[in-house]
Amino acid sequence: MTQTKPRLGYIGMGLMGAPMTRRLLDAGYTVAVWNRSADKTKPLVERGAVAANSPRDVAERADIVMMCLTAAPAVHDVVFGRNGVAEAGGAGKRLVDFSSMRPDLTREWSAELRKRNGMGWVDAPVSGGVPGAEKGTLAIMAGGEPADFDAVKGVVAHLSSRFTLMGPSGAGQTTKLVNQIVVSATIMTLAEAFAFAERAGVDPAQIPEALKGGWADSLPMQIFGPRFAKRQLEPKLGDLAIMVKDLNTVADVARAVDAPLPMAGTGLQLMRLMMARGHGEDCLTAVCKLYEGRRLF
Repeated sequence: MTQTKPRLGYIGMGLMGAPMTRRLLDAGYTVAVWNRSADKTKPLVERGAVAANSPRDVAERADIVMMCLTAAPAVHDVVFGRNGVAEAGGAGKRLVDFSSMRPDLTREWSAELRKRNGMGWVDAPVSGGVPGAEKGTLAIMAGGEPADFDAVKGVVAHLSSRFTLMGPSGAGQTTKLVNQIVVSATIMTLAEAFAFAERAGVDPAQIPEALKGGWADSLPMQIFGPRFAKRQLEPKLGDLAIMVKDLNTVADVARAVDAPLPMAGTGLQLMRLMMARGHGEDCLTAVCKLYEGRRLF
């Protein structure tokens, strides 16, 4: 007997949500979509998605609701606000949250959603940026009940090369913070190294290929290296402001668990400096501008 595919919903058609939704449509799923700015759903509707009129409408049309939003207040509003996901019947359904936010909020809100309508919540922040979303090669770290994880992993497989259950609710968010510590430090180090190469008389455009396969090589080296060499900010691979938001969360959790973070803390302050200079909405590559001229400050 042929197994019926679950009905899907996706909330948030941003840099990540739009390509992830396209992949689900291409895999043959029925996907109901909603975005606060309705015009962002039009390209997906033209591709076969169903336009919903509210987050509640998405949840009523779907067995698995997914969302990728920029900040915790947006997540709370979509789930618990007027016409939110929590107002729909949720028994036997799951919410997969690809957003990044504080682990304690995830734990609190997942318990509240289950209490209100019986819906399971899987926190599933992602790593891999826009290229990973487009290619379906994201690394996704999850937190939640094993039964909820098992119920959604077949769908999430279309979006990721790795989907790992790290523990109970909030564990995925904590793992994403680990990821952001590593990624932010790597990006800041690459920006510094490429500026050094240029000032020392080496063509920075040759660095990624020259170091390929050695200990200094990495996915960020191969993706961001050529962009640093050309000072390329478009197309964006992620907003600087979102990385700062995540590192602020890292700092909050680090204080709570008494974890020293000298490197991540330095990177956060430098990125805050770039935001103060008006680069918050720019690509992460904008950190290369720290090294233009002869002085940082």
